[in-house]
Amino acid sequence: MYSNSRHTRTSPSTSYTPNRQKRSLEEEDDDVTHQDTQQAGDGREKCKRLETEQQWRCQTAETPSGSQSLDRYFPLPGEKGPACLVKVYENWDGFKVNDVLEVYGVLCVEPALSTLNEDRDPMSSLLDPADMAETLEEQRAHSPPTSLVPRIHAIVIQKLPHTNPLIPSSVSESEASKQSVSSFMSELSSVRSDLLGFLTHALLGDGLAAEYLILHLISTVYARRDVLPLGKFSLNLSGCPRSCDFTQRLYSILQQIVTASHYLPMTIDTMNGLRFVPCKDYSTNRLVSGLLQLPAHTLLLVDETVLEQGQLDTAGVRNLTALGNVITWQKVDYDFSYHQMEFPCNVNVLVTSEGRSLLPSDCQVHLKPQTCPPSLEPYMEALLSATLPAMLNKFRMYLSLLQLMDYTITEEITKAVEDDFVDMRKDDPQSMSADDLHRLLVVARLLSLSVGQTSLSRDGWLRAKELETQRKSRLQEQKFLNGNEL
Repeated sequence: MYSNSRHTRTSPSTSYTPNRQKRSLEEEDDDVTHQDTQQAGDGREKCKRLETEQQWRCQTAETPSGSQSLDRYFPLPGEKGPACLVKVYENWDGFKVNDVLEVYGVLCVEPALSTLNEDRDPMSSLLDPADMAETLEEQRAHSPPTSLVPRIHAIVIQKLPHTNPLIPSSVSESEASKQSVSSFMSELSSVRSDLLGFLTHALLGDGLAAEYLILHLISTVYARRDVLPLGKFSLNLSGCPRSCDFTQRLYSILQQIVTASHYLPMTIDTMNGLRFVPCKDYSTNRLVSGLLQLPAHTLLLVDETVLEQGQLDTAGVRNLTALGNVITWQKVDYDFSYHQMEFPCNVNVLVTSEGRSLLPSDCQVHLKPQTCPPSLEPYMEALLSATLPAMLNKFRMYLSLLQLMDYTITEEITKAVEDDFVDMRKDDPQSMSADDLHRLLVVARLLSLSVGQTSLSRDGWLRAKELETQRKSRLQEQKFLNGNEL
């Protein structure tokens, strides 16, 4: 999504020759002495900084809770990048866990900021009783060297409703933003058609699976009624091959069109070895991040095709339960040792599996490939190469904009849906349950939004029923072929 920055090397200009007067030997000696002193000072500062960093690492490694590496505060395993402490001076209670914020402030790398209380004047603790309440270990965790973790004193902070730089932060922010969005909406139908073809190729020619994948990618939790999150649409794509790294290749495609994503191989080692749920470290009074600590609109692709025989330990069972809670309730229960605290989330979970997934889902679509390329890697690479960057940008804008759109159902359509439900139950009571109706309404909502309609029409309702009939028919066919339930 972002272009690589290009660095150019500059050379001094030869068009200007300064007219310098000859200087005395005493002046030159003074300049040399000043330069030597400055270089020596810079060297001492560098040595002191390295010594401070090494001392902090050694001290935190000796703590009872183990290494206080900065990696502990990155949610995803193997994630690297700069860390910083943001000092907020007002309206801090308006921010929630996992919010994505844009911060404007003053960068500060003053080494004195990382000085521990043990080096301060004892009388200063009388002025600030909070200093006495903190343990030495807690102070070390909260005061890493500024060379490792610089401080930013916030001047302006704003919460971002999305993380797509291609569209304005607020679609109703200005007339220019409205016109830009309106211009894009005029070509929404053609963009959807191109995206459907793009995903159909990625799914080996399966157009029905591509339709449901689009609905999944534009779904979002728009409200909560008691404990029920409204708008979520987790998808289980079953029938995925195990032997050709299909899920990883599919993820490499999806990664190009969504703003945030993570690939989670559901192996025994992953389930038993990683920390999915954030937990409180009371020795340092810090929250240690977990894998499910994700910002809104993140695509989490769970690869169940790599699952092999083995046994989940206690941590693995906890992780599996936490993953199920995200899918079903869109919440993560943070671990505070003595109690748990619920934090809502808004994560799009896509599960790929051979048969029916072990995890819950809102919808299961069985993959039915129409083509079988000899090698998936060149097939997927050719698909990306054939798609122009401008078209990929349109796909990215399409997915982000539709997640922000409002949706309504008129009383007339509501009455028609109720009558239709009664008629379907009258013909075959087993064909349409309350869960089936709920899924059908979600599909109809997302299908309407996918074509730019903010309210359900009669044609949209009939199209949703048609899609659901095709999906269920395919599941029944596969059930009879396998002789067991998918």
